[in-house]
Amino acid sequence: MTEAVGISAVSLMAVAAGVYIVLRIRRKPKDKEQRRRLEVNSNGRLGDATILEIHDDAIFYEYSVRGITYTASQDISKLRELIPGDPQRLIGRPASLKYSSQNPANSILLCEEWSGLRVGGQPANGIVGSTRP
Repeated sequence: MTEAVGISAVSLMAVAAGVYIVLRIRRKPKDKEQRRRLEVNSNGRLGDATILEIHDDAIFYEYSVRGITYTASQDISKLRELIPGDPQRLIGRPASLKYSSQNPANSILLCEEWSGLRVGGQPANGIVGSTRP
């Protein structure tokens, strides 16, 4: 009987530890998106884009890589403070973007550490292609 109680206790602790590990490892979608943005920022190549539209929490843009034109959007809900005061002024204007060399469809116009948005011909963060301080 005591062996059964001991085995049950050990099993219960193992299950509890497993659940704890799974919950700690599982990432929320917004965390995955932030990691994606930061990865593209760190390892991406620079290119030029044209901003097509800005709706609610999304910015739509177009760019070409090796002769292929991509139309993409980026969720900007967590980056609103990086958008200039009147975002409608950006529509139709050029911007810098970063894209993954392995998957050019994986691109960003801005992230927590960098912005390719240009206001009046100048980058929104003051420095093209560099990270924010």
